Amino acid sequence: MRYIRYAFLAALGIVLISVSLANRGAVTLQLMPDDIAALLAWNYSIALPLFVVVLGGIASGLVIGFLWEWMREYKHRRDVGRKDREVRKLEREVTRLKQTKSEDKDEVLALLDEAS
Repeated sequence: MRYIRYAFLAALGIVLISVSLANRGAVTLQLMPDDIAALLAWNYSIALPLFVVVLGGIASGLVIGFLWEWMREYKHRRDVGRKDREVRKLEREVTRLKQTKSEDKDEVLALLDEAS
């Protein structure tokens, strides 16, 4: 299974490198359309290779998706934390009850109760 994963990653790397080499032409990215930028007197543009724009878009989409999913799962993580605290509290209570129950018994019977 490990070799399949390495083969897939190698193939993906080769594809990404070949796409990057084929799309080295510069493109101009503008923050706003020309008409709106002229009204605001604020024209920000940058020239980048096309592969940087494409791979940057993919990377930013992945980051946004991961953040969105992390925020969506917050309530589930909160519930798990609350239930973990409740389980620890109940385990402490069971241990305490076993100790108080075994105080009245013979030592041998107390050891047998603890083992079961």
